[in-house]
This record gives sequence, structure tokens and C-alpha cells, in this order.
Amino acid sequence: MKKYLGIDFGSKRVGIATSDDFGTMAFPYSVISNDKNLLEEIEKIIKIENITDIVIGESKNFAGEPNKIMVEIEKFKNILVRKTELNVFLEPEFMTSSQAEQIQGKNDMHDASAATIILQSFLDKKSSVI
Repeated sequence: MKKYLGIDFGSKRVGIATSDDFGTMAFPYSVISNDKNLLEEIEKIIKIENITDIVIGESKNFAGEPNKIMVEIEKFKNILVRKTELNVFLEPEFMTSSQAEQIQGKNDMHDASAATIILQSFLDKKSSVI
């Protein structure tokens, strides 16, 4: 059984999504402030939800080059690997925040919905390989 945590990493807020227990469907979970408590909050979610793998959105621009925030995403990914000892995957994301806003409008769970889109994209690719 695989349960995934999806992360839409932002400089102010971090959207969180989780999968079902079979790693097939993604659901919005929460939005966390990107502050000194971020790692601790994510570690709590990993424990509570029995997460086995993590997927973080890989941020690139229209030309396919890393955005400014990608440096921070890479640093955060490395910290997560070290602290959690879980597999951490990068999933290309492009305009997921805009997609989430288009679907539901802008609200408090907007970033969690973007994380859901990122995670579902990863899960769909994974299931098509099997």
C-alpha cells in the first residue's frame, strides 16, 4: 500500500494534498504557512496520514527553465529526504495555481487544490506505467 503526500511549495504558503491508501486519487488536505514550523507540520501530517512517498511540484517557466523558487524547492526536497527517509519525487507543474483558481475560485484552500493537481498528475503517470 502506498499513500502519497503532494506539496505545492510557495514562498508564503505551502499547499498539501494526500492520496487515498492505494495511491490512486489525490485530495486537498491543508495549507501551511511557509515559516520556521513548516517541516514540523509536514512531519506531523506524514505520521498522522501514514505517508509512504512525497511528491513536490517542480516549478518551471514557459521556456521550461527552473523558476526562482526552484532553488528553494530543491533545498526543501533534500531536507525532506534527510529528515523523513521517504522517497521524494519532483512532478512537473505548470500553472497549477491558475488551474485550481479556475476550477474553484480563489479561497483559503487554493494552494491545497494546486497540490492536488500536482499529486494527481504524478499518480496518473504512475498508474499508466503499471
